[in-house]
Amino acid sequence: MVRRRSVLTAAVGAGVAAGLAATPAAAEAAPSFAAADAALRRLLGSRYADQIELRRLAGSADRYRVDGADGHLVVAATSGATALAGVRRYLGTLSAGIWWTADNLALPRRLPAPVGAIEATAMVPHRFAGNDTYEGYTDPDAGFAAWRRDLDVLAAHGFNEVLVGLGTDAVYLETLQAFGYSATEVLDWIPGPAHQPWWLLQNMSGFAGPMSQGLVRRRAALAAQVLDHVRSLGMTPVLPGYFGTVPPDFAARNPAARVVPQGRWCGFDRPGWLDPRGDVFADVAAAFYANQTRRFGATSMYKMDLLHEGGSAGDVPVGAASAAVERALRRAHPGATWVILGWQNNPLAATIAAVDRSKMLIVDGLAERSGAVDRETDWSNTPYAFGTIYNYGGKSTLGGAAATWVDKYHRWRGKPNGALAGIALMPEANRTSDANLDLFGALGWCTGRIDLSRYYADYARRRYGAADRDAEAAWAALRDTAYAIPGDSAEPQDGLFGAQPSLTATSGAAWSPGTVEYDPTAFDAALPALLRVAPRLRTGAAYRADLVDVARQTIDNHGRALLPQLYQAYADADLVVFDQLAAAWLALLDLLGDLVSTRPELLLGPRLASARAAGGDRAEADRLEFDQRSLLTVWGDRAASVGGGLRDYANREWDGLVHDVYRPRWARYLAAVRTAIVTDTPIAGHDWFADADRWARQHNRYRQHPVGDEYRQALRTHRALTGPRHIHVQLRAG
Repeated sequence: MVRRRSVLTAAVGAGVAAGLAATPAAAEAAPSFAAADAALRRLLGSRYADQIELRRLAGSADRYRVDGADGHLVVAATSGATALAGVRRYLGTLSAGIWWTADNLALPRRLPAPVGAIEATAMVPHRFAGNDTYEGYTDPDAGFAAWRRDLDVLAAHGFNEVLVGLGTDAVYLETLQAFGYSATEVLDWIPGPAHQPWWLLQNMSGFAGPMSQGLVRRRAALAAQVLDHVRSLGMTPVLPGYFGTVPPDFAARNPAARVVPQGRWCGFDRPGWLDPRGDVFADVAAAFYANQTRRFGATSMYKMDLLHEGGSAGDVPVGAASAAVERALRRAHPGATWVILGWQNNPLAATIAAVDRSKMLIVDGLAERSGAVDRETDWSNTPYAFGTIYNYGGKSTLGGAAATWVDKYHRWRGKPNGALAGIALMPEANRTSDANLDLFGALGWCTGRIDLSRYYADYARRRYGAADRDAEAAWAALRDTAYAIPGDSAEPQDGLFGAQPSLTATSGAAWSPGTVEYDPTAFDAALPALLRVAPRLRTGAAYRADLVDVARQTIDNHGRALLPQLYQAYADADLVVFDQLAAAWLALLDLLGDLVSTRPELLLGPRLASARAAGGDRAEADRLEFDQRSLLTVWGDRAASVGGGLRDYANREWDGLVHDVYRPRWARYLAAVRTAIVTDTPIAGHDWFADADRWARQHNRYRQHPVGDEYRQALRTHRALTGPRHIHVQLRAG
């Protein structure tokens, strides 16, 4: 193997080789290559990283070129992040790859030279990643190693802008103490880390707190590390801006201020909105940006959503308020871009009319919907990124609107004088779909229309290590079902096992689709095809992650077909059939629980352990654990959970949740239904919130490591659903 030169030497050498003197710009670029070098060592190991030399390419558009000799690849790129994208593209030629949840790195000891140089240029300047909620739903107490891994993978998939809200609690704590609040009052107002995203969106405050000064300080230190890593890769951090959120009694403590009440959001009292037209707003915004910059450095992109999800402008003119918000941003950061989410009614027409549209980027969360047909007209030619929120709440359900993404993106990017300027990957939780990450990242670099038949066949090859007829058949089935949901569905249906028990349940979460938008019998072809994949390909982590995910979804689909049969048996008062079907329902839950316990990404235990580890003492560890447990079940207090409809919004089929939350409540409910049949009385009601809230306040431990064999459990699942003694479920389309 060839030991390569230092990255700094390589970067300067590239300039000399091109006939250029080493410039300050080239020297400034060197850290991004040092970070990329370190990322390669983490992702691939030193054996392979030592065979890759990184060089700097000049130019404003992101691009890479991969060539070289056996054992000595040369990856030239405009940034460290783009170099990682080039390496990932090269790995694909070796039937390998890197993703969020699982990798396939079955590589030859000596990396072969590519057959011809591999070159690509980004087709759009903005390749944005991150939802305002992703920290809460992914892992709000994650340490730096987990953050770094996610960022490295995003870079490798071609993204160059990342939203980071972590650490903003420290900015608010410092800022508000200059406007009449004690540290204790601010800490009481800030929610626990899992719920902070909705506080930053001006939806709620305080729940699962209070925060401690020590925790805020530790989160700020972590945020500084995370942001340093984003910048060191040559990516742009997108930071929260200030648009007027204030605690209670702000006007009483600042008499010149005018605060507009914001009412309630899903059962929570919303924080007030400080009128941006006044001098007090200008002072608070200036302090906010000064404190943020001092802690975390400046950036060129700031994310703000005015009047998010039902916020009230009162008698404040939205246009004038928007201009004032922009003015405060420009005073602190001249030339910065205001990033705003395209979601429901936002951005409001008055906002777009009042600001410098050339300095705004709309990240479109609804691009796949049928109503989104002409963004140039909708948003007055404001630059926008074609985006998707393919996952809500971190739910386990597999799928996406791939055909709609490919079709719409290709057509919209081809519009003459169109305003499309990027892509935006915005699941509410990261680490939820390697396939969607892969495809959406590819959109930002593709020169033509992606052929999904070829794409998914190639994905299967990269994912499992070689071309395989059965792997291709499995992904053809997935392509035509779970990954072909209509754009208007926006997200796949969630599972009914995580729903509050009801014989008429159609979704787990209140706003999830109530139907399956594909033929589940066609989906059923995927699992047996994956089980037939060549034995030599069955040991890889990516294969095993997909095998479990497809088996899990197969159980889910069978459950959706079984529940109406349970209802019919109840309606017919047929106790014999009801008992058989109730036993089948609980057997599916047992099968599901055993299956998800085989994969590390489907374990609740490590997430709760990270929460407790983040606490400065036992009391704080208890609060942080409740913060996480509650988000995954009740979400908030009774008013928010029951009245506001937030219960089970983040339901997911994980080890710990399946056995300890979902199965017990379904067993209790089915017993109540049986009693109702026997006694010919209505089904007894039950306080399901109390049960879930009680669980959220417990501190029992869950396994930290997977148990069992993925292949054996998936095979057991297939046999249980299709064998001679199968769990009887009659599947129906739709």
